[in-house]
Amino acid sequence: MDFFSQIFRNRVFLATFFAWLIAQCFKVTLGIIKNKKFDFRWFIDTGGMPSSHTAAVTAMATSVGITFGFDSPMFAMALVFTLVVMFDAQGVRRAAGKQAEILNKIMEDIQFKRKLGEDRLKELLGHTRFEVFAGAVVGVLFAVFFFR
Repeated sequence: MDFFSQIFRNRVFLATFFAWLIAQCFKVTLGIIKNKKFDFRWFIDTGGMPSSHTAAVTAMATSVGITFGFDSPMFAMALVFTLVVMFDAQGVRRAAGKQAEILNKIMEDIQFKRKLGEDRLKELLGHTRFEVFAGAVVGVLFAVFFFR
């Protein structure tokens, strides 16, 4: 019981979690506006605007900086972790999503001619630089608001 009470009093964790949740809610809201329908998978899928991964890690790093100081080793570790996640979100995962898109087109061409029954690959894996930037803004603003 003490574990859960400590977790739910941990302001760094709470700021991180709620920044992620708010970014996911933005993503779902934008999906509803754009597609004129609701899809529950938007709550758990990767990709989209804004980057909830980036929102979470920037909220965490900002919260750690506010709590322990921006010159602390804890903030340095959080910042490096944040930069790795942001780079991965807009770089590696985005490239994998582009490859999936091309492979799906190849599969459609093959399927059209030979009737193959392969599953489609997930194309929306990563983020554009703007989506990552927007996630970072959400995370920093939420952490600053949460700790004021």
